[in-house]
Amino acid sequence: MKNFYKYLVALFFISIIIFPQYNVLAGNKDRTGQAGADELLINPWTRNSGWGGANVANVGGLEGIFNNVAGIAHTNKTEVVFSYTDWLSGADIKLMAFGISQKIGESGAIGLSVVSMNFGDIEIRTIDLPDGGIGTFSPRYLNINIAYAKAFSNSIFGGLNVKIINESISNASATGFAIDAGIQYVTGEKENIKFGISLRNVGPKMKFSGDGYSLQTFVPSNDNQFTTTQRAASFELPTQLNIGAAYDFLFEDSRFTLAGSFISNSFKKDQFVFGTEFSFKNYVLLRAGYAYEQGITKPVTDEDRTNVDRGLTAGFSVQVPLKKKSVSVFAIDYSIRPAMKGDNFSTIHSFGVRFTL
Repeated sequence: MKNFYKYLVALFFISIIIFPQYNVLAGNKDRTGQAGADELLINPWTRNSGWGGANVANVGGLEGIFNNVAGIAHTNKTEVVFSYTDWLSGADIKLMAFGISQKIGESGAIGLSVVSMNFGDIEIRTIDLPDGGIGTFSPRYLNINIAYAKAFSNSIFGGLNVKIINESISNASATGFAIDAGIQYVTGEKENIKFGISLRNVGPKMKFSGDGYSLQTFVPSNDNQFTTTQRAASFELPTQLNIGAAYDFLFEDSRFTLAGSFISNSFKKDQFVFGTEFSFKNYVLLRAGYAYEQGITKPVTDEDRTNVDRGLTAGFSVQVPLKKKSVSVFAIDYSIRPAMKGDNFSTIHSFGVRFTL
């Protein structure tokens, strides 16, 4: 079993070397919008999103299932998290996430999460009835993650995540799967220097199918009606490589963390993300981040602007110990991701509840 984990780590690093040769991890603004399943790049977790993705090296617990699955290995015993996001407030898009991670054995941990994205009720329109009036349908995205992480030593942590992806409307759907892998390295006299790397959303192409691609028609010179099916084009997944580092400044009753990461996207611009977190007695935690990419400060009408997000993020957590002198806590989390003024989009708000046992 020990050799298996060694091979897993070796395979992960080999994949990072091989994939760029096939342009899978080369950030390319000309390919923006050409991938599908873009919801895989939306951070659904409240505490994690307050960093803006800067905490690749130091994310810990269940929320590591998003940007670095190795972080699940830091689960003390059991962690349960629920998160709700009002995406671009007023757009009637709701993002809900639920997950649980459990420590197993001396050094392993497993995690399970379900993420659902609902777009509300949309009027059904057809060629014969372009104004609707025949009912509504509700598009939905659903991602299920099953992860395992392990501490190989006091300094090295690694993990693997398998996700099932489903996108559906009233008469068509697409299903696929992808794999994430991640590693974290902790060093320093007080274990306050951290490095991390993760590879996300590696999987085969997806394709829609269903009755929505069928059309009843007549063939010339024939009175019989036939049903024809259109061929759907397949689409690739938004593969992503994250490389990050973090440093903890430790004080008697508090901690201040500086973190940064480089995010290489296969179907959108690369990003440089910087974040901070201040913890006072582990009761109150304040965090903020900024993600920079080319053109992010320009107006939405500029052709170089491909992201409605302003790049700014912020959030806080309030934690209450469940027992004296115990790591068990009940926490309420909040994060905010503002959209740029004048873009006709509203701020993104996330709310979360967390139990750590």
